[in-house]
Amino acid sequence: MFKTENVSKTSHILDVGCGTGQTAAYLAEKYEANVTGLDINSIMIAKAKNRMKKNRLPVKIIQGSIEKIPLPDQKFDFIISESVLSFVNKHKALKEIFRLLKNGGRFIAIEFTITQKLEAKSEEEIKHFYGFDSCLMKKDWINFLQQAGFKNIRIQKNKSISSVPEFHHSEDIEPDLYEIMDKHFDIHLKYPGVLDYRIYSCIK
Repeated sequence: MFKTENVSKTSHILDVGCGTGQTAAYLAEKYEANVTGLDINSIMIAKAKNRMKKNRLPVKIIQGSIEKIPLPDQKFDFIISESVLSFVNKHKALKEIFRLLKNGGRFIAIEFTITQKLEAKSEEEIKHFYGFDSCLMKKDWINFLQQAGFKNIRIQKNKSISSVPEFHHSEDIEPDLYEIMDKHFDIHLKYPGVLDYRIYSCIK
């Protein structure tokens, strides 16, 4: 995602929905950028803070919602989000992201994107399982970004998104979570080529 971006030591970057901080740590280590990670989940916050401490990285990790971020206006050169917007109020989240970006700042998002219109029953199944309020196509994401004020919207399909993610499991994992993972794989097998991801990049 960052090969074509002008990330440097002077860049201020916000990773919204940072999870365990894998991407935030990468940006701090590779580019020595000024990185802040935000997540609403306390377990993810604890894991992210532990990662930064273990790797001696000066990344600030804060707990909060993407729909109301406790940070000042026009603070960041880049804001990134990975599979976050699909789970929140998109209008509120994008309004906050737009507010926090400097003029000319870049927003980069990886988001769940369907490749064709679904039948109502299929869409409800997917929405119910993942907790989405909608299943969006590329044109729908573009509309949301444009409504928020973003311009120069680019879309990329990157096969590397589908690679196996890094996992650092908690010591105790509920059996139900394994069933959820199985269901996740079942849904992808049920709708081959329909459920996908895209990288959306744009400018304030």
